[in-house]
Amino acid sequence: MTAVTKIVFIGASSASFGISMFRDLFSTHDLAGSTLVLVGRHAERLARAGRVAKLLNEKSGAGLKIECTTDWRAALDGAEFVVHSTAIERNRLWRLDWEVPRKYGIRHTLGENGGPGALFFTLRTLPVVFDFVREMERRCPNALFINFSNPEGRIVLALGLYSRIRTVGLCHGIFLARDAVASIVGLLPERVDVWGAGLNHFQCLTQIRDRATGADLYPLLREKERDFDPKFSPLTRNLFRAFGYWLGCGDGHVGEYMAYGWEAGEGGFNFDWDEGERAKTEKTIDDVLAGRAEIPWWWLTESGERAVTVIAAVLHNRKQLIESGVVYNQQVIPNLPANAAVEVPVMADTAGIHPVSLGPLPDPVAKLMTVQVNVQQLAVEAAVHASKELALQALLIDPVVNSVAAARSLLDELWEINRPHIRKCV
Repeated sequence: MTAVTKIVFIGASSASFGISMFRDLFSTHDLAGSTLVLVGRHAERLARAGRVAKLLNEKSGAGLKIECTTDWRAALDGAEFVVHSTAIERNRLWRLDWEVPRKYGIRHTLGENGGPGALFFTLRTLPVVFDFVREMERRCPNALFINFSNPEGRIVLALGLYSRIRTVGLCHGIFLARDAVASIVGLLPERVDVWGAGLNHFQCLTQIRDRATGADLYPLLREKERDFDPKFSPLTRNLFRAFGYWLGCGDGHVGEYMAYGWEAGEGGFNFDWDEGERAKTEKTIDDVLAGRAEIPWWWLTESGERAVTVIAAVLHNRKQLIESGVVYNQQVIPNLPANAAVEVPVMADTAGIHPVSLGPLPDPVAKLMTVQVNVQQLAVEAAVHASKELALQALLIDPVVNSVAAARSLLDELWEINRPHIRKCV
């Protein structure tokens, strides 16, 4: 008998991520007969997402049963997988997370997973996540919560500390790191095999090998990197020269965790570009639904995200290795704190998600990452207790913050902006 399941996709009305998730759901027949419940806050946008899903389902023959609802509580009844990709006023608040600290002299990058911006992402995101998870504990306590929302590591850490719901975070950062290495050594990305462990957006590539021959590519990387375009990933390459390992998935992400991250360029997220791309996506969706355009060919190909791979592996007991998942540590990386969220390879099967330990990180790398673990721990405690006092402490141990006066000023301003979303979670 074919295994079927119920998948709840919270945040399905997002035009950009919704399409990515649909690409994976409807490019396989692994989930045929299963029920997919699309959940969103805005009925009109959700209805449009539902029409796209039904169109792709029919076109691909994926065989899913599709439902749409704004009642996320009822949607969770009997779910076995819950995919989460929501954000609170994403671009408006994120832009303020970036701009306000700069006004007080804080030189930071991106402002999403590290630095002051990540603190406020955490403060406003965790209450919503815990709303979902507490309802899961009542309605589908054995379901797997698959998180895509940022700040990824802090969400997984909070759930590891304060919930029994099985959780894994997924991110494509490992592939960004692989692609960067491939560019330097002059090989196609598919030819480069990497193993990585560490923190989300801050992994250490412990092994880099030629997939065809098995040869260690680190010697070639060290040779080629010396003369490669100096404008390419200067921060990551400086860390590579200092620590001997390729760290993270690009200067923008790695730089969030460093006092000197700005040296690679004080770049924030390109909100105008993002809004333009979203508008293009929405126009394409409207044109396809109105019959003015054909379905883009790539809508029926895999996106490279791994949520559907995880779901199918658990459903069909495939013992599938997933290159990278964010999990609660508990000694998977023995020289990082046990109560940390780490990113490591995982195996998925009917029993759930099994982290794969690659052993201890190189000691200097572990010490570098532990600094950020401490920041994440305090930020999570500030969020779950809605504590402004703990939030200040989280800022003052963050290496990105270089002034007590600036920390207090940005905290006061951003706390007021985010006050409608800050509340106790425990």
